[in-house]
Parts: sequence; structure tokens; C-alpha cells
Amino acid sequence: MTNMMQDTNLKLAQQRLLEPGNVTVSDLENALAQALSSGGDFADLYFQQSRLEAWTLEDQKVKSGTHNIDQGVGVRVNSGEKTGFAYSESITRQGILEAARQARTITRTNRGQESGGIQVQAEPVPRMYDTEDVLAAVENQHIIDTLRRMDARARAADSRVHKVICSLVTAQETMLVAASDGTLAADVRPMVKISIQVVATDGKGRTETGFAGGGGRRSLREILDTPGLVDSFVDQAVKTAVINLKAKPAPAGSMPVVVGSGWPGVLLHEAIGHGLEGDFNRKGSSAFSGRIGQRVASDACTVIDSGLLPGRRGSLSVDDEGTPAAENVLIENGILRGYMQDKLNARLMGMSATGNGRRESFAHLPMPRMTNTYMLAGEHDPGEIIASVDKGLYAVNFAGGQVDITNGKFVFSANEAYLIENGKVTTPVKGATLIGDGPTVLTRVSMVGNDLAFDQGLGVCGKDGQSVPVGIGQPTLRVDELTVGGTHF
Repeated sequence: MTNMMQDTNLKLAQQRLLEPGNVTVSDLENALAQALSSGGDFADLYFQQSRLEAWTLEDQKVKSGTHNIDQGVGVRVNSGEKTGFAYSESITRQGILEAARQARTITRTNRGQESGGIQVQAEPVPRMYDTEDVLAAVENQHIIDTLRRMDARARAADSRVHKVICSLVTAQETMLVAASDGTLAADVRPMVKISIQVVATDGKGRTETGFAGGGGRRSLREILDTPGLVDSFVDQAVKTAVINLKAKPAPAGSMPVVVGSGWPGVLLHEAIGHGLEGDFNRKGSSAFSGRIGQRVASDACTVIDSGLLPGRRGSLSVDDEGTPAAENVLIENGILRGYMQDKLNARLMGMSATGNGRRESFAHLPMPRMTNTYMLAGEHDPGEIIASVDKGLYAVNFAGGQVDITNGKFVFSANEAYLIENGKVTTPVKGATLIGDGPTVLTRVSMVGNDLAFDQGLGVCGKDGQSVPVGIGQPTLRVDELTVGGTHF
């Protein structure tokens, strides 16, 4: 099965990326040799074609509908820690060779290798999604009707809803990578994201916003045909906005915090995940540098990054360097086991690539990035966790946050949160921020729920000016002590 899957990906990639410019695999091997002809340790070619379609419905009117196609090739040459990079939007022999010449001038060492000495060969890898066009069998009118139905449902749900914005984005990406280490790999990647934002008012000048949505590496037809899925996004957005209309000011101080399952794993992603990426640890700039084999969390915590979860937003058949996606245990029962690596940082650290080399497009360099990062489920019922807290905060959803990689310090804003009083969830609160640092917060996790859940498919991760899709997940957690920024306690 895997041979057939990878053969399909390669054939489609060659048809879409190479054949229009009469480029052959032999041309790729020649370009790699040319890239290393002035010296270097490693070179690769990354081809990409991306087709994106986006729709926006605002206040019952189609605000925009766009369709874009972008393609090109990026050429990278590594020599030690030094990197030469150039790209071309022309996928022709001439365009590829010109980019190779530009990249090699940056890393010139005069220790070149013989032209023609590089051979690439594809290896079979499993594919995590269908090669069917993401928009197959879905007419534009069906898309518009769905967005209008979402708008109508939101307005009918509560009379306080006075503004609705619905959006749909689909993308079909085809990539092919050839490298001087013999790698030849391809992937055809679908992506769908559908979302809704609602604004509610209490009629007294107070307005609140709710946002929800989902998607993943699935076809649009599958998303739209799943019973109740799109309706659940609408209901969730309305609920958040309406609840916040009656929310009281959040407390402030140090207290137990129960962090909900699913999307709240963004705290894990930001405060812990980035600190476990190979480049930060090679440079010694992460709070986790040099700590493999050491305890960094309570023994209730096992954290995994996996590109192998079917249909998830961060999943990949191969990463953007052609390394097969993998399941990587980062923290096991509180012990740090490893970092996420791309080829460059793995080579410089004497480690193996882990399938985490990712880039935004052919015009960007790859770097170690997360795929789907999550904590394994524990043994506690979520109700038991809440009942264990006499006075604290229950953070159900987050709007976003910031983290300092060097020390792991973070600040996250909760957009849906409640007080816990005498073991029960009571008053909704607004303006709560969670303040702490990643290495410390994991040591204070005393209870892990049995309700592991993943985000619904909206995650986008930014790093060094590049954005890539990611997945996030966790069960309900009890953190025994965390600083909450608010107004009183």
C-alpha cells in the first residue's frame, strides 16, 4: 500500500511541478551537483505549487472570493552552520540552475564535488491524506449557501448577536524535494478551514466577541457533509460571546488553575513546544538546552509531537525536507527524552532528523517546527479534577499568548474562563491572563484528565516570520499554582 501511495504522490508532483518545464530527475541531480560544486556539506531543492481559495461572508453578504496559485523552487546549500539560499518562481532548468548558482556563492569553500556524482531515489512512505482535490464535487453555490446558513443560525440563536463574519479557506499544495543525501520525496497536501466570528451586545454599550471553527487535511466535501459539524462551530461562537456579556472581572493572584482539554493545549505548544525545537537547543538559547534525561515535568506528563495523526492540521506524509513524518516522544513521565529536529540542526548536534523540518513556502528556509503536539491522557475524570479545587480558575479557551524561549516565561489570555468555588464551576470571568514559565508549570501539574482532545483544526504557528499549520491537544489539567492576572481575588 505504501509503495502505491508514494508512487501516486511522485507522479502527481512530477506532472504538476516538473513536466510543464520539461524538467527531469536527472536535471535535479545535476542542479544539486552544481549547488555543491564550490563546496558544502548538503544541498536540497524544494519545489512547491500552492492553490488557495478563500470566501468571506460578512453580515449576510459575500464580502470576498479569491483564488490564487503560487509556485516555485528554493535551493539551499549548507556548509557547517552557514547556509546559502535562493529561490526562483520559474521551474525550468535555467531557473533551477540560476538559483543553485546564487545559493552556492554564499557558502563557497572551494571544496566542491564532481558534477554528476549525486543520485536521488524515492523511498516508500505512508500517506496521511487523500490526493483528491480538496474542492472536488463542491460547487461555489454550495459554499455560499453554507456560509449563509451559518450566519442565519448565529442570528437565530440569540437576539443579542448583531454582527456575523463567516469564512472558508481551502488549499491544495503539491511539493517535491530532492537532496544531495539521496532524498527524493513528494507530497500532495489538502487543507480546509471554516470559521465564524460573532459579536454580541447587551444593549447597554457592552459588546463581546466569540470565535470558533475547524478543519484539517480533509476534503471540503467531507467537512460539509459531516452531520452537525458546521452547526457546532456556530453554536460555540455564539456561546462564547453571550457568556462573556455577563462575565465578571477575573481574579488576580496565585491560585490553582484547571486548564481545559483540546485547544487550551496552545499553552503547551507555546510554553513547552517551542523550547524543544532543535535550533534553540543547539544554540543553547532554550530553557531546556542540555537537559535530555533530566526531569522537566511531573511524572503525570508525557508530551508527544506526531505528524502521523490522520486528517489533523499538522500532519504530514513527509516533512519539507523529505523526511518521513514520525511520532516523537519529547517528555516521558516527566523526563525530557528529545528535541524536534530538521536535517541541519540534527547534523550539527549529532542527532537524527525527526520529521520536523518545515517551511512556509519555497521562498523560505526550513527550520525545526512542531506538527501535532499533545499531552497523553491521564487517569482522572475531569469532574474529579474540578472538584479537587476549593478556590481557583477554570480556563476553557485561550485567545493567544506570548512566550520567551530563553527562559520559558509566558503570558496567555483566556477568552472563556470561570471561577471554581468549593469544587464547582460558577461565575464566568473576563480578562484572565495566565502568567508563568514552561519548565515550572509542568512540574506543578498534579492531575491529568482522561479526556484527551485535539483542537478543531485552526492552529497556525508563527516562528521567525514564517507561518505553518499545526495541531494541538491535551486533556484537562490541574496546575496546583499559577499566577493569574486580573483585577481581584
